Order: sequence, then structure tokens, then C-alpha cells
Amino acid sequence: MKATGHNTASNSSPANRLISPYRERPLQASLRLLCDQNRFMVLVIHRRFGKTVFAINRLIQEILKCPYEAPRGHYFAPTFKQAKNIAWDYLLRFTSWIPGTVQNRTELSVSFPLGQKIMLFGADNPDAFRGAYSDYSVIDEVAMMPPRIWGEIVRPALADREGKALFIGTPAGHNQFFKLYEKAGTLDGWGRALLRHGDTGVIADHEIKALRAEMEPEEFEQEFECSFTAAIRGAYYGKVLAEAERAGRVCSVPYDDSLPVTTAWDLGMADATAIWFLQATRGGEIRAIDYEEYHGAGLPEIVRALRQKPYQYGKHIAPHDIRVRELGTGTSRYEVAAGLGIRFDVARNLPLMDGIDATRTLLKRCWFDREKAGDGFNHLQQYRTEENQRTGVFSLRPLHDHTSHAADALRMYAVESRGNSGNWGSAIQYDLVDNPGRRHA
Repeated sequence: MKATGHNTASNSSPANRLISPYRERPLQASLRLLCDQNRFMVLVIHRRFGKTVFAINRLIQEILKCPYEAPRGHYFAPTFKQAKNIAWDYLLRFTSWIPGTVQNRTELSVSFPLGQKIMLFGADNPDAFRGAYSDYSVIDEVAMMPPRIWGEIVRPALADREGKALFIGTPAGHNQFFKLYEKAGTLDGWGRALLRHGDTGVIADHEIKALRAEMEPEEFEQEFECSFTAAIRGAYYGKVLAEAERAGRVCSVPYDDSLPVTTAWDLGMADATAIWFLQATRGGEIRAIDYEEYHGAGLPEIVRALRQKPYQYGKHIAPHDIRVRELGTGTSRYEVAAGLGIRFDVARNLPLMDGIDATRTLLKRCWFDREKAGDGFNHLQQYRTEENQRTGVFSLRPLHDHTSHAADALRMYAVESRGNSGNWGSAIQYDLVDNPGRRHA
């Protein structure tokens, strides 16, 4: 429903009587015009350009001129803490000139006198946004967010009022941000722009020279040359996966019905359950033919989904904590799975870094199906150690985020294959026993 009367941001509104303190650079003005021409805009821009300042002001402009009742604008950062650290001060600064605005520092929101409202969110708690509608959404540092943020959370919220979205960030491998950038070049209503440091001139030449000398080459390529293929700083598997791409091992990898499919699981409770679908050849190749993540699904639902796939299953590998009994039921998920027809092999409980080393070795002989296993591959590219943002020192443990599930699931396979030959081509077992279409030993 469009606004009428005093609910509309008319010529008498504060937005038109006062002058914003925001001053656009010429290139930012050009980007604004490009955004005006497209409902969905993907901007890949180097560090220190001023992406967040541009995006916050774009958000303010769109919400103040929105013709609908009670316009709503939203800004998403990878975490709620980052939203507060990165964008909150900008939102306050660039809305304080409007009389009658109300700031809520608890929920990170600004309400305007004519009913408009802008809120900040973190992708680490996407369900906090469910049920909301949005007239304009900014998604900042998309590469560091779970892939479902756009398709499952933000995009549906834009549907009924035909809202708009702006994606901004720097690359971090061939992940969902890369896919959005690629898609934006082919779909109606989508636009895109990629600006390297040399395209903007925002950073002085002598400073670029110093940055290039001080930073790791792949880090500079990613942050200032906007390279989607540069290895991610602190990534455990960046180099070995880059080698897999160069060697052509990320391609079409069809299912071979003469080999059983081994599944490797990371079982989620409050977060995702991740499953790799792998085939091992007698020659030592490991073929990742598929990858799935299930959010908010229980074991019965996941098992039904596995049965719908055309695969003949061999082993199913789970982490050791599958044997832990739930306090409420006194039953373990291992026992629940057995009741559903899946007999899990439980991976050995090796130290984490030993498992990461085993995975790194395994990846040297892995092939990945680009379509069905592409999301899992992208997660592996981004799986990295945690960095102290103040000191720049890397932790001895991985950063736990949406990429961890794929990495942990493949680690289960690597741990088991290191203790065996890794060749399970003949290890067909009784699994999914109530499905008559499967081969049994």
C-alpha cells in the first residue's frame, strides 16, 4: 500500500528542507546513478574506497524517498558486532541532521519522524530478521556471510513491496559473492561494477607502493586488485585448492554407478548439518560429486532427502560426538540414525590440527563437481584461522563460521581415509536398509 497524506516523504519533509552532511566523491555519484538504474546492484570495490559510507547514505536516501507507508531499510554485516562497529556511527552521523529522529542503541535502529525506520543486523543471527519486510537492504561483505542470507532471508522480505538491494564487498574466493557478481551480468534488473585501486585513485600511489611491499601478494591482490582467485589470508586450504583449479580438477564430475557413495557428515544442532557425497576410485582419486547443507532439519528429514538421491551408498561417516546421549531423551543420534536405517562409522577423534593436515593431504587427490559440490568447495576455500583484528596475529584454531561445517565434514572423511587406504570402492554395506532400490553386500 502506498502512503497518502502526511505519511509520504513530501516536499515539506525534513529530508527536503535540510542539507545532508554527506558529500559524494565524483565516482560515488556515478555509482549512485548506476544504482538508480538497477533494482539489485553488486559493487565489488577495493578496501578504503568508502563503500560503507556510500551504502549507508544510499540506504538513507532510498528510505526517505520511499512512497510506501512505514518504509523499512536494513543493513546487514557478517555479525551484529561488526554492524555496530562498522556502520552504526555512520548511520548516526548521517541521520542526525534530520530533526525528530530517534536512535535505539540496543537494537541499532534509527526511526524518522514520518514513520521510516532503518535497522542494522548481523548475518550471524539471520532468524532475527524473519517475518520482516524491507524496502531497501544493504548486504555488506557478502563473501563472509552464509549463502542462504540472500535467498532465504533477505530476498523474500523484498518481494511484496518490490524492494531493492545493494551488495558491497571485496572478494574472498569463488563464493556466493562471486556468484552474485556473475549473475548480475546476465539478469534483467541487476547491475554490477568492479573497481580496483587503479580505477578510483582514492589511495595515493606512494601508499599503494607501500601496501604492495608490506602485504602478502595474494592479500594485496584480493583487497586492492579485487581478485576473486587470490588465496584468502589465513586460509588452511587456499593453496591446495588453487592448485586443484589450475589442474582442472574443479569441473563436471559425474556420478559413477559402479562405485558406492560415501557420505561424510558434520552434524549440526542449532546450526547446519553438512554432508559430502564422495566416491573413491581404485586408482586413488576422491571424487566429490555432491554437497548438501540442511538447516533446521532433523535426522528423519535428512535421511528422506538422502533416499531421494540416485546414489548407491557405502559408508556413512560421522564425528565422534554422534554417540553423545541427549539429556532430554537419553538417546544418542547414533541410535536414532540406526533406527532410520543408517549405520554410521564413527571417525576417530584426532587432534584438530592433525585432521586439518590429513584433509590438506586428501585434497591433493580430490576432484570436485563444480555445480553440485561447488558450495562445499567455496566453503573450503574460505575456511581459515581466526585473526586478532587489533594485533593481526592468527589464532591456533579455526574461525568458527558458516564455512566450518563443510570443512569439518570433509575432515571426518580425511581422518578415516588416513587410517585406511582411502579406497572404499568395494566397501558396500547394508545402509538405508528399508530402501529396496539399494545394493547390499
